[in-house]
Amino acid sequence: MLRNARHNKILELIEEKEIETQEELCKELAEANFAVTQATVSRDVRELRLFKVAGTKKRYRYAAIGKGEEELSDKMRSLFQACIESIQTVGNIVVTKTLNGNGANAGVIIDMLKYQEIVGSIAGDDTVFSLCKTAEDAETVRGRLERLAGN
Repeated sequence: MLRNARHNKILELIEEKEIETQEELCKELAEANFAVTQATVSRDVRELRLFKVAGTKKRYRYAAIGKGEEELSDKMRSLFQACIESIQTVGNIVVTKTLNGNGANAGVIIDMLKYQEIVGSIAGDDTVFSLCKTAEDAETVRGRLERLAGN
């Protein structure tokens, strides 16, 4: 029970704040009345499959895998990895370039990820534009997509 409550609190904290280190996470958890060690936090980070994405001021912060990402089949992951050529941001838009004829496939997979930062996506023959709420959100999405693509 305590573990689940702690995991929920960690997910809440990394959503609300730009937590950059496990030490910061330990401090925030202590302030929320969770007695933890760095070893416990390290295990929690691994169990929650947290990873680092670009935050503000060119620093990296913890982020969680999107719920849709957990549900992607191995076949869909392989397809995404095989068809992606590049991913970049332009303001609050993530531009995903694919092999010819794979834009629609990549667009469907991106939509399946259900990232909260993405307002909507448009797919063409070899490109997917994903409109995000902010430029920072676009950087977060770019990092997640690159990780999913194996880059």
